[in-house]
Amino acid sequence: MKAIIMAGGEGSRLRPLTCNRPKPMVPVANRPMMSHIVELLKAHGFTDVAVTLQYMPEAIRDHFGNGVRYGINMQYFIEENPLGTAGSVKNAREFLDETFLVISGDALTDLDLTRAVAFHRQRGAMATLVLTRVSCPLEYGVVITKPDGRITRFLEKPAWGEVFSDTVNTGIYVLEPEVLEYIEPGRMVDFSKDLFPLLLREKKPLFGVVLPGYWCDIGNLQQYLQAHQDVLSGRVKTAIPGREVQPGVWVGDGAEISSGARITGPVLIGDGCYIGPGAEIEPFSVLGEGCLIQERASLKRSVLWNNVYVGPGAALRGAIVAGRVQVQAHAAVYEGAVIGSDSVIQERSVVKPDVKLWPHKLVESGTVVQNSLVWGTRCPKKIFGLEGISGLVNVELTPEFACRVGAAFASAMGNRGVRLAVSSDASPASRMVKSALTCGLQSAGAQVVDLGTGITPMQRFAVRQLALAGGVHVRLSPHRSDHVTMVFLNGKGGNISRSLERKVENLLMREDFHRVEPQAILPPEFVSAVGESYIEALMRDLDPAVLEEARFRLVVACDRDNLGPYLKHLTGRLGVTVENLDLPAGTPPATWRNYQETLSFLGRRVRETGASAGALLDANGERLMLVDERGRVIQDNLLTALIALIILRARGGPVVVPVTAPRAIDTLAEKYRGQVVRTKTAVHDFVEKVLGQDEFQFLLNFDALGALTRILEFTAKNGITLGELVDEIPTFFMDQKEVPVPWEAKGRVIRRLIEDPPTTQLELLDGVKVFHPQGWALVLPDPDEPVCRVFTEGASMEIARSLSDFYIDKISQIANSAEATG
Repeated sequence: MKAIIMAGGEGSRLRPLTCNRPKPMVPVANRPMMSHIVELLKAHGFTDVAVTLQYMPEAIRDHFGNGVRYGINMQYFIEENPLGTAGSVKNAREFLDETFLVISGDALTDLDLTRAVAFHRQRGAMATLVLTRVSCPLEYGVVITKPDGRITRFLEKPAWGEVFSDTVNTGIYVLEPEVLEYIEPGRMVDFSKDLFPLLLREKKPLFGVVLPGYWCDIGNLQQYLQAHQDVLSGRVKTAIPGREVQPGVWVGDGAEISSGARITGPVLIGDGCYIGPGAEIEPFSVLGEGCLIQERASLKRSVLWNNVYVGPGAALRGAIVAGRVQVQAHAAVYEGAVIGSDSVIQERSVVKPDVKLWPHKLVESGTVVQNSLVWGTRCPKKIFGLEGISGLVNVELTPEFACRVGAAFASAMGNRGVRLAVSSDASPASRMVKSALTCGLQSAGAQVVDLGTGITPMQRFAVRQLALAGGVHVRLSPHRSDHVTMVFLNGKGGNISRSLERKVENLLMREDFHRVEPQAILPPEFVSAVGESYIEALMRDLDPAVLEEARFRLVVACDRDNLGPYLKHLTGRLGVTVENLDLPAGTPPATWRNYQETLSFLGRRVRETGASAGALLDANGERLMLVDERGRVIQDNLLTALIALIILRARGGPVVVPVTAPRAIDTLAEKYRGQVVRTKTAVHDFVEKVLGQDEFQFLLNFDALGALTRILEFTAKNGITLGELVDEIPTFFMDQKEVPVPWEAKGRVIRRLIEDPPTTQLELLDGVKVFHPQGWALVLPDPDEPVCRVFTEGASMEIARSLSDFYIDKISQIANSAEATG
């Protein structure tokens, strides 16, 4: 039988381990990753093996040769230019004259390949994907199959809202030679992004088989450490080199262990190692060949490559140490730290958690190398959240981290001299982060356009007005007063795409961003009067005479330092009288949630004064809530419906709303012969769709000042009050709840809801939306928290709440079930 090993990977996310070797040659349990794959293939009868190479091909060819020492025949095919996963296999077409298996050379697995080939032949498949179940499907291709294994749908690297299963593509395929006819030679073609969607569209026999067993895509440093723990604990069936001298302790030839040393398994000690008296080697530690561990040194859950020196009294905790590194006396290297080859950590130095040192670095005696990236490492936790990058000021979001984010963002944006805006709100914390961010942008060669202090809609306007490539606005989080959020914008003033977010995250992870030479560092360009230009732009499409004649009186609650000047300037020019609401004594800090708690007070004040309306605006001018002249609160779904009604009456649509919006909007669209376009709930998806319409919709949805003034203008032009406008919206009943779901169970929950829905009518635009005769329910995994959110609408409030309770119970049962996930 024939097999193809794809071994062209550079392994950029494993840097600094892959700075001087290709990823398949990174050792796992003291053998190159690819050795484990070669032995698995040999065990399943694959004796003719081709290897596709690109990055540092000589390292792999020199090690494996013709394959004779592994008992196989091995030949190599080198890509001169990147061809993608499918393109690289097409490059080996002269070798592929029968059914063949494709497998990655940089994964760790014990899946039954013989069973996969048998399944492929039984089904008469053209292509069979080997599938497995994982707890966190975000970084993989998610797959749905029919009971017979025929593939019906898949999606590469989904966001949580797009996850429809926990069944993922392992990158192991059984293929017939005819699939090569669908791969254009000499072009970048990927199996999961290009070839398999094509076969699915053409209704070719494309199948998936879920196999039990172990599979780990060693894509990052955390997975690399985990793979070693899985080998030592026996979770994966693979050979461990050395003799098992006591349960869970494997020792190589020529290793010397002093009588006073304490070894607690599972542990792997390579050939020729020396363990000094009083040294402690604790569980899940791996030592490569020739390591010298001196007296009283201590290792816990650490992986050492060949010829590492650990001095007297030194301590390693959950660290990865590459070849020929010296960790000298009483030095300490902590969890998640990675030390590149040939580096020296001198006496009494400390390398803090998650620090990465590239090869050939020197840490001088007594130095503390600080951790500059404090984010956790659990698999669903992304640096980017729903609104950008948020963190606790000076703990998670430090100036050092902000500087690196700036360098990564500028690098991801491409060319030197790319023009990027920066701005912040008026808080000292935001200004500090903005300054550090600016330094990082400059260090990577960006031309920084400093807009000063302001609000988020002001920067959205300025990026477009000044024809910039994008920008970052730094503001206090509307949710927590001790958190700061960095909002990243593209050239259209919308939030950057998920793909660009991933690019920035990957650059941060491997710390591989541009650093320009001193003469290429550009000074910031300061732009004054951006706020005035923004107000002028808001005024441009308004009719001041209509507003002045209406003589509106508003009661307003807002942040007077940041948003206040903009509101005062704008309402003053429109003849709107504003009473600033004096909040009761003892009101907590001005987060958006705390402001919402004042709505009843705002409504009472509107009624007492006979005001036209009340308005609650967040400090950065992005969120708006209204109170009509009768004191009724207009927020969330009711505000969405109000905005939709104004767009339909003023422009006739189409109107863009999130997937959670009420069906009352569809009723209004039918009345005014407009179209409703539903989009995902994530800010960047919603913004992108709205930007595709017109400025009017954009202001109503994403600019609190723009929305407030245009709603007032609409009522004035039509001679109606805000309350009368709200009366036109059909009554609807909606409920929203959340249920705790562990990160590792989210994919299983969504898959089970799709496989066994209570009704047959589903929508998978964002999460899983299930339609019932008298309502609908939407289950949406939260990207930032271990919860699923349930949104429902019913013909009555009782029905909406009963739907919520039904799905809360169903989700809890699935999440708490003992079903295996891998």
